[in-house]
Amino acid sequence: MLDITTSIQFVKGVGPKKAEALDKCGIRTVYDLLLYLPFRYEDRSRRWKIAEIESGHSGTAEVEVVSVNVRKTRRRNFTIVEMVGKDETGKLKAVWFNQEFLKDTLTPGRKVLIYGTFETTGFGLFPEVKSPQYELVDDAQDNTTHAGRIVPVYERIGTMSPKILRRVIHFLVMGMPPGIPDFLPEAIAKRHDLPSREDALARVHFPDDDAPLDELNAFRSPSQKRLIFEEFFLFFLALELRKAHDRRLNKTKVFDVDDAIREKVRTILPFRLTGAQKKTLKTIADELASPVPMRRLVQGDVGSGKTIVGVLASVIVMEGGAQVAFMVPTEILAEQHFANVRKLLEPAGYRVALLSARLKKSEREALISAIEGGEIDLVVGTHALIQDAVTFRELGLAIIDEQHRFGVVQRAVLREKGAGCDVLVMTATPIPRSLAMTLHGDLDVSLLDELPPGRQPIRTFRREPSQEKAVFRAMEETISKGHQVYFVCPLIEESENSDLKAAVDRFESLSRGPFAKRRVGLVHGRIAAEEREQAMAAFASGEVDILVATTVIEVGVDVPNATLIVIEHAERFGLSQLHQLRGRVGRGAAASEALLLTYPPLTPEGERRIEAMVETNDGFVIAERDLEIRGPGDYFGTRQSGAPLFRIADMLRDPELRDEAKREAGEFLASGGSETEEGRRLLSHVIELWGERFGLAAAG
Repeated sequence: MLDITTSIQFVKGVGPKKAEALDKCGIRTVYDLLLYLPFRYEDRSRRWKIAEIESGHSGTAEVEVVSVNVRKTRRRNFTIVEMVGKDETGKLKAVWFNQEFLKDTLTPGRKVLIYGTFETTGFGLFPEVKSPQYELVDDAQDNTTHAGRIVPVYERIGTMSPKILRRVIHFLVMGMPPGIPDFLPEAIAKRHDLPSREDALARVHFPDDDAPLDELNAFRSPSQKRLIFEEFFLFFLALELRKAHDRRLNKTKVFDVDDAIREKVRTILPFRLTGAQKKTLKTIADELASPVPMRRLVQGDVGSGKTIVGVLASVIVMEGGAQVAFMVPTEILAEQHFANVRKLLEPAGYRVALLSARLKKSEREALISAIEGGEIDLVVGTHALIQDAVTFRELGLAIIDEQHRFGVVQRAVLREKGAGCDVLVMTATPIPRSLAMTLHGDLDVSLLDELPPGRQPIRTFRREPSQEKAVFRAMEETISKGHQVYFVCPLIEESENSDLKAAVDRFESLSRGPFAKRRVGLVHGRIAAEEREQAMAAFASGEVDILVATTVIEVGVDVPNATLIVIEHAERFGLSQLHQLRGRVGRGAAASEALLLTYPPLTPEGERRIEAMVETNDGFVIAERDLEIRGPGDYFGTRQSGAPLFRIADMLRDPELRDEAKREAGEFLASGGSETEEGRRLLSHVIELWGERFGLAAAG
């Protein structure tokens, strides 16, 4: 007998090979598969007589198989299966491709349910349906799975089609294994009139025949609401546990701001701060002076000045006698941050270093020793900073840039290198409030929602390949006015399998063609670091008119004199990436433009991305559009890559359930609910579920 812990390979219809595909998505047991939920539903309950079928409409017909014919085609390994079926009102034809086995399944005389979109063919003699779903009708027990009912639709997993998944899950639901856990406290479930978890799981997979289809596809059936509410409740319990743990910590050192530090900041500051920067820096200074460790996220649009806020916070900590670690996700970004931070801090006497994978072993060992001895005030690096070999004499502040590339656990590892270390997390990728709650619910949020004085909005235009000469004219006009141009390509070199324009080829065609008399530079990720730095430096100093580049310029490059960016094959870039690239211009007082060179045909998603870029410069609007286009699974990078953040809940779609679950989670802990036996079992599950993401094992 199956139970919820049974290995998935022993379930009827799975076996070892299909179990491998399921395992890659985190589905290893019977219970895991029961938690793989449909993403939409189709009403296949209405059974048409053949004479009632309407061309262009979808529906179900019950027919008796008259004949099955397999036709070979000129295409190698391509066959067509044609079935003729009948009822008392007429005949229909069903067609499948490359499913030759059906000739042994759909034998003459058998009854079968056919579901699909029907079209009237030829002279309208009878309806035809291509690649329909089918279900054999067992006269003894008409227990249909794929037709004749409201049918769940699942995302394919490897070789497991939605139909196979439906059949396997139906088998499990019909003999629901014992031991389905129910984690939502009974009092809360009753208060919100929610069904049991076992009942909810059964009806989410196979709803009752009278369940409203619109309600199901809006994820508003009672069973769906139960599972959504529970997911949110467990998530917010995890966040509350993390926050409670952090509130119990105490720093070994606090960092007060005095007149000497204020004067030091004024000497370092290269420009006047915006109101948003001043407000955020004041908040950070207050938290640095508090005995409770800072946990703050600074969100700011492209060019809003997050780095200078991080630098000035570092000054407060370094003047207090402690060290600063500045962690970024890539070597290129580390090099760029190191160059910018060193330029600001070294003249003031601070010792700044770069912990890079490109260091020789002896150089690396010497630097690690200097960090441990306190000879380095601020170190910039990638994940290398969280390696065991790296220790600090006294780490006071951990700054983490482009935080979406790091998890909560990685942040925790870095901050634990300093007792009660303050943490400042920064992102130039605006995140909708609802997603910030998901990704960074353990952090307080500050917004830099002002651009520095004198900045003008960047005008953005779409251009087609037929307008290439007009693009070149715009580039020439920009250079003639004394400004500079970025020309961004999606690839480094063209491949035989791709028609994308590549950076190396564009560099050759521009420098030898229309811009032979201009200074054209090239930079991409495969160029050696030193050579890349030289190319960047030449562009920054004005020695290069046009910089042909890949996305290595996406973040961290600040050249105020660059006022035009051309992005080739813009339809191939993600929306947030396009916004980041556009932010390379508009960094000075001069008017700036972005030209998006698109190559048809574009996908509907590609069209929407380009439209959003042309319509708005607002990074937070862009982030909302990006989420709408991609959906939460793709936005988080979790679709088909292991267990997602949420199996059914959606921060944007379900705000009422989200907010109510958040309130209930807070009240549950505040009222001592976790001190009962039921509560302790619940918290144990929360730690098992969210522990790695939020570092809850350490939180207890």
